[in-house]
Amino acid sequence: MIKNIVFDFGDVFINLDKKIFAEGLQKLGISQDPEELLPILHQYEMGAVSTAEFCDFFEEKLAIPREKFSAAWNAILLDFPEKRLKFIKELAENKKYRLFLLSNTNDLHISWIQNDWGMELYTTFKNCFEQFYLSHEVRLRKPNKDIYSFVLEANHLIAEETLFIDDTKENTIAAKSLGIQVWHLIPGNEDVVELFTKNIL
Repeated sequence: MIKNIVFDFGDVFINLDKKIFAEGLQKLGISQDPEELLPILHQYEMGAVSTAEFCDFFEEKLAIPREKFSAAWNAILLDFPEKRLKFIKELAENKKYRLFLLSNTNDLHISWIQNDWGMELYTTFKNCFEQFYLSHEVRLRKPNKDIYSFVLEANHLIAEETLFIDDTKENTIAAKSLGIQVWHLIPGNEDVVELFTKNIL
């Protein structure tokens, strides 16, 4: 029996446009694939470097002005459908499940969301969860298994009683290897609000 639900953030609650994001970075001369860039991307996502250091890296290495870089970096972030907020608020009010959020994210993206949504909406959303885990704050990232173990151990959760919902297959594969139940949600074909109608639980 599922007693705990761990949700991803991007493309589960807030919509993302990964194509525009990749294209915007490429126009600035940044590819997400080269081995020389992946370390700093992962370090930033894990909070190992500050936003200033992250932006300085691209300004110094590729001569990209900070404002242009920030705009391209945040272009991935789209809207937060009202139906999803309604869904998670009702689920939280029901108190049938312990709810957690677990997201690979970074300070630039969260700052943009807080500004775009406004702090009242952001706080309302955050308060739906017992714990709100962001990779740059906990200094761990998916799909590394230690982040799932951290969530389980910190909250005394039993893996088999926990459902993890994420739009990235490698993240759900890693969670499943620890005995966690998973839903690999396909954006555009599925929506988190279908959690009960799709017989996931």
